[in-house]
Amino acid sequence: MFELAEYIGIIAFAISGFFVGVRARLDFLGVLISVFLTAFGGGVIRDIIVDKTPYVFLHSMPGVIVISLMVTLILFKFHKRQSIENRPFFIVSDSIGLVSFSLTGAMIALEANLNLTGVLILSFVTAVGGGITRDIIINEVPFVFKTGFYGTVSLLVGLLLYALDYLAWINIYSMSLVFCLGVCIRVIAYYKKWSIPLV
Repeated sequence: MFELAEYIGIIAFAISGFFVGVRARLDFLGVLISVFLTAFGGGVIRDIIVDKTPYVFLHSMPGVIVISLMVTLILFKFHKRQSIENRPFFIVSDSIGLVSFSLTGAMIALEANLNLTGVLILSFVTAVGGGITRDIIINEVPFVFKTGFYGTVSLLVGLLLYALDYLAWINIYSMSLVFCLGVCIRVIAYYKKWSIPLV
């Protein structure tokens, strides 16, 4: 379940990082860095926190997938399309990445026997850590700080997984339900413009 969620998150966030890099008018290397930071940044931070060698440093497939995906997007000229970030393809792929990485963060935290705080933090950091790093590097206010129901969905996923683990109900079916619920909430929140009140 971990590897499935990890790869889904990597693919979805690689697509997200590609479009953010293109929108910022970065060159090829800049877009590549944007893609890698978005796809791998949160997972690297997650694994370092629990004192593990980052998953992407031990397996070649994630890097191969990301590079192949980037080349495919360029060959099909996705970078030439306008306002792609507001289209359903981008919104859904970014939502899938958010929830997938939230799940992997929570799973790693539970495996390390962390408490509720640890599960929530690792879920959140895994989901948004790469995006925050990317946005800081390209001199933008991180996306998670501007939209209310982005990081909130990550925390909700972590909370649900902690509750399922407490009840000993973690299995492929309950995980799939949490995944679908998280993606649906994020997509609905985007189109309904749900937000947390400003300070």
